Amino acid sequence: MAEKSGDVDSKKGQKKTNLLDHNSIKHTLDESVTEIVTSKGYPEDVRMSNFRLLVGTIVIVVALVAQFYNKKFPENRNFLIGCIALYVVLNAVLQLIVYLKEKNAILFTYPPLGSFNSTGLVVTSKLPRFSDMYTLIIASADPESISAKPSVEFTKSVTKWFTKDGVLVEGLFWKDVQRLVDDYAKEGKKSK
Repeated sequence: MAEKSGDVDSKKGQKKTNLLDHNSIKHTLDESVTEIVTSKGYPEDVRMSNFRLLVGTIVIVVALVAQFYNKKFPENRNFLIGCIALYVVLNAVLQLIVYLKEKNAILFTYPPLGSFNSTGLVVTSKLPRFSDMYTLIIASADPESISAKPSVEFTKSVTKWFTKDGVLVEGLFWKDVQRLVDDYAKEGKKSK
């Protein structure tokens, strides 16, 4: 029985991915990064995701209202024009959020509990198509904040973390990501 890409192998509890699928590799690594960062005491900030879901739900409601409005076409022309305009505007808002705020971010966090830091993290990853070089960047969620620290990053080949069968060697990957999170925490102490 074949495993789906990104699934956890039920026999061994290991994450297995399709090494020929660029998106599957990135998805597996990104999920692991989220687990690692949250395990280091940074609670996930889901406000942006919730806002996107709310706007998406409103877009769907507008489309449904336009579709099932109780008047026929010539009589509901102005109503339909208004619904179409609202639909376009709300979709533009969603695209602006992705383009301006989220970019390549895979995780937004709050600061760790009990921390004097007032800003969380933005964790960003890149895996260019036709490349094996995975870049992970940890930066402050609010770069303008007085408690913002300089961003840290690493770039490594994904071949360092996967076996030839597509199983993620989590110990090696966890070690690299935890070191990066620790480097981010140390950066602030050096600058003070």
